[in-house]
Amino acid sequence: MIAVTVDVQPFMPGFVPPYAIAVVVCDEDPALRLTTNIVDCPPEAVHIGQRVAVGWDHQGDVWVPVFHPIDEPDREVELPLPIRDAPTPVGLQPKFEDGVVLSGIGMSQIGRRLMVDPLRLTVDACLAAVADAGLTLSDIDGLSTYPGPMGNGMSEGGASAVVEALRLQPIWLNGGPETPGQIGSIIAAMLAVASGLCRHVLCFRTVWEASWAQLGREGRLPSSPDRVSGTTMESRLPYGASSAANWIALTASQYFHRFGGGRESLGWIALTARQNAARNPHAIYRDPLTMDDYMDARMVSTPLGLYDCDVPCDGSVAVIVSAADAAHDLAATPIQVEAVGTRITERLSWDQGTLTHLPQIFGPAAHVWTRTDLRPSDIQVAELYDGFSFNCLSWLEALGFCGLGEGAAFVDGGKRIALDGELPLNTHGGQLSAGRTHGYGFVHEAVTQLRGTGGDRQVAGDPKLAMVAAGGGVPTGCFILRRD
Repeated sequence: MIAVTVDVQPFMPGFVPPYAIAVVVCDEDPALRLTTNIVDCPPEAVHIGQRVAVGWDHQGDVWVPVFHPIDEPDREVELPLPIRDAPTPVGLQPKFEDGVVLSGIGMSQIGRRLMVDPLRLTVDACLAAVADAGLTLSDIDGLSTYPGPMGNGMSEGGASAVVEALRLQPIWLNGGPETPGQIGSIIAAMLAVASGLCRHVLCFRTVWEASWAQLGREGRLPSSPDRVSGTTMESRLPYGASSAANWIALTASQYFHRFGGGRESLGWIALTARQNAARNPHAIYRDPLTMDDYMDARMVSTPLGLYDCDVPCDGSVAVIVSAADAAHDLAATPIQVEAVGTRITERLSWDQGTLTHLPQIFGPAAHVWTRTDLRPSDIQVAELYDGFSFNCLSWLEALGFCGLGEGAAFVDGGKRIALDGELPLNTHGGQLSAGRTHGYGFVHEAVTQLRGTGGDRQVAGDPKLAMVAAGGGVPTGCFILRRD
């Protein structure tokens, strides 16, 4: 067994917590992995290195493979470390990034269970971004969003819905989930503008998870079929591993087993986020959080507890990508794009690729540095995806802000990642405290910091370079923003 988490949160009917979810490897072929349940022993007794054998759980007309411990000595399996280079670096000139700027940002009301129509939130954010840039709706000739039409409180209805709501006539629109993270929709807009297809692309991301969950509790949502569908979930749902909390917790277990550290390391990320959120009037949770509060909070999926998980919310964020030659006509300070990172270097899987760190982040992280002469030490602000605290720890290492396995030491005490530290991290409170605006909130905050309009949370020293990374799993992406 190479990874294990004990689920404590009741995510799925028929799975009564606590229960052990694990990733096992086959003796005959260590490359063969399977997410499964460990049965016939107390969940707290399951551990990495434990020897297990397959059995079968009969569920209706389906036989599901599960595993039980056997009386043999533990066996360590040393997993390969992630690929840390981009095998085909792209030359620095010409760069499409040089042809674009981020010209406007906007945000709707952000909150828990607002019970506001998601399209209304989207319109509010989009109109705010257009006004911020000093443009009019007639200037907008492109739209880009993530993930397009989708249920479960994860979308406003897609680009077409916004075209109709704002009565736009775009040349180009884009929406879909298979991009380099949520900000891949912004990168797509950059490409459209740099190619000359569009001049001003309105990008937006809307969530209404908190209201959707409440409507579900009240029985006001249509029921979904019980049968599993979709290849990526078929290997996880039969074992009660329905949440990203489970999948990321499995990886965190292998990371701490290999490199050391533990929950306190993740706690410093959560505490830093809360300290920054206390200075952000738009953050959902602003009350003080201590390490004792963090450690005493209820567990969700070991080693992840309540404060390791981002805050489901309702809200929308919009960003406008404009042609660089429009910069002088804008109302707000334009922000340039230094470099993007999008490369895929491993399998797009939660359990078949990298298992020591968050999957599919080392490719984009290595790629971004091939498109610039800058180095990690040049970055003055880091806005790194923290859907879970371990995501953020993985990004710190992948992007080279510290070495492999050194993330726990880097964040220890919170001084290095504080607002006045060497790498101010998630200065608005991140998704752990400000709210799960699903990637776009980091872009909004990076632009705010580079413009110098962060108010009480503004990083000192007039920062001119910011890293933004988004994507809590597969695939992901990142980019460097700069203010000239």
